[in-house]
Amino acid sequence: MPPGTLFVVGTPLGNLSDITPRAIESLRRAAIVACEDTRRTRGLLEHFGIKPPRVISCHHFNEKRRLEGLMEALQRGESVALVTDGGTPSVSDPGSLVVEAALARGLPVSPIPGPSAVAAALSVCGFTADSFLFAGFLPARGGPRRRALESLRAEPRTLVFFEAPHRIVAAAADMLAVLGDRRVTMARELTKLHEEVRRASLSGLVEDLKSRKPPGEYTLVVEGAGDRPAAPTTRPDGRAAATPEQLRRRYAEMIESGTDRATALKALVRETGLTRREVYSAVRPGDGG
Repeated sequence: MPPGTLFVVGTPLGNLSDITPRAIESLRRAAIVACEDTRRTRGLLEHFGIKPPRVISCHHFNEKRRLEGLMEALQRGESVALVTDGGTPSVSDPGSLVVEAALARGLPVSPIPGPSAVAAALSVCGFTADSFLFAGFLPARGGPRRRALESLRAEPRTLVFFEAPHRIVAAAADMLAVLGDRRVTMARELTKLHEEVRRASLSGLVEDLKSRKPPGEYTLVVEGAGDRPAAPTTRPDGRAAATPEQLRRRYAEMIESGTDRATALKALVRETGLTRREVYSAVRPGDGG
């Protein structure tokens, strides 16, 4: 008997109308639907009148344990549909271990493209996104998170992050401190009832999030380094190697992005290691805004 196919199925982020006909067809054909949350996926299946023989959980905490059973099902000719709570499996969601195991055994694996929070947020970010780097979720703890951001500081491409609601304020603040005050688009609850897309500077976003802390799932699209003046580096004595001209350009850029003067000065002090007086002297506030 020929083996079954592992269908990697993209499902709606929120609005069920976004499901594709191929996704529905693949779910109907599957002998097993492996999903993150069986309750959520059963709701999706019931909405479209799909009644697969088996619906099983397959999430970050049990994916390894599910592998052997899913591989045996495929080898005896049963097709498996792999889905997550929304979007595409394996993209900052469970699924990569199942796909890797199937490929290692020479079993058929077929992608069924569907909604993507990454593509959706990039399409409405409002600045060039011809190339981008998807960084997924940053580390939960402050130290590792800032080190991860440091590694992306000079990245010229647009940066895309996912973030959880309980960490969004800390993550955005660390982005501001490490990357500088760049343009950012925050996409929250995409395709859902309370969808919000906000375009701002990182400093403006941090202040907004501190004041209201909206719930939901977040996608952040952050401007890459690109042609921006590089964040000033420091010499061994801790003083900035940046010239006054570089500091003025950086300050003017932050003002143009909507950052107030006081916040821009604080950001430059953090980036350069210079004193506030030295930064103030170099940029001569008033010239940049």
